Amino acid sequence: MSDRPRVLILCTANSARSQMAEGLLRHLAGDRVSVRSAGVAPSGVNPLAIRAMDQIGVDIRGQRSQHVNEFLAEPVDTVITVCDRAAETCPTFPGHVERVHWSLPDPASGPGDEAQRLAAFARVRDDLQRRLRAWLAEKDDGR
Repeated sequence: MSDRPRVLILCTANSARSQMAEGLLRHLAGDRVSVRSAGVAPSGVNPLAIRAMDQIGVDIRGQRSQHVNEFLAEPVDTVITVCDRAAETCPTFPGHVERVHWSLPDPASGPGDEAQRLAAFARVRDDLQRRLRAWLAEKDDGR
């Protein structure tokens, strides 16, 4: 069993915000953490999330949308919720689990043409990247 911190990122559909956050954290932290994502109502990875991540050189094509119930029996050190609904409906995980909540807009629900929608995904991606960098820096300082 790995002694790396285990992070689970939750969102409603596990299609955009949590998928981008999973890819970003894996990219930023390398092998320092074990990261997965899931949703309370998974619906598949949004193609615009894949494109937004491609813009910064992070490939999330190999990720899949998963239900949070798949992780209830696994040990988790940190649960990061990236939408309000997931925070409200997140199950309780056994043991001491750090809970972090970031209320981020759903880029998939925004209006506009494809270019405008992709820009919304990029804004959320950049916000996630900033938050994840700060969270990792805080973790590194606490060692």
